[in-house]
Amino acid sequence: MLAIYWKVAIITHMENRVGKTRQILKLARNSGVVSTADVRSHGIHHEYLRQMCAKGELVRLARGLYSLPDADVTTHHGLAQAAKAVPKGVICLLSALRFNEIGSQAPYEVWVALDRRAARPRAKYPRMRIVRFSGKALTEGVDEHTIEGVKVRIYRPAKTVADCFKYRNKIGLDVALEALREVLRDRKCSTDELWKYAKICRVTRTMRPYMEATVL
Repeated sequence: MLAIYWKVAIITHMENRVGKTRQILKLARNSGVVSTADVRSHGIHHEYLRQMCAKGELVRLARGLYSLPDADVTTHHGLAQAAKAVPKGVICLLSALRFNEIGSQAPYEVWVALDRRAARPRAKYPRMRIVRFSGKALTEGVDEHTIEGVKVRIYRPAKTVADCFKYRNKIGLDVALEALREVLRDRKCSTDELWKYAKICRVTRTMRPYMEATVL
């Protein structure tokens, strides 16, 4: 009887492990990138992630971030990873310009806007440049995109241009001017939208002469 009991217990344990492994693989397929938080939210211990990496079923991207070995990596892979690492952040400035195909910037860091009171992310990968926003400057003008199955929040073109003028000392006035010219030339936004976000970011006086020169 004891032998039968242990045999049943072992089979049940193995079936439980297989079920949890399949659940993690499903999460990875659906979202592109799976985190320890995702796994814990489904009642699965994060040790499964380490074991699956050892077996080659998953690949560790960074601390607490994993994907399938054959995951379809896009040109915006870093944005998906950043969104997983900092779910309350918003992709901004140079990274938002790159995503929206504005200007010639190719940042090696992912620029992320965070609330001034939010804790600094501990993730070491991808490399992130944290910029502190607050109030409507943080919450307005956000679009949600799906990248590699991950929901990524990114500022829309008009908001990004206003942000570039606000943070011109960080990124350079030339970058802001290039972005302004391109969004108007390529009709990625209207002048009304630009003024709306210029007011939110409190850069109307800064942007006005450049806006008038560009429109004229």
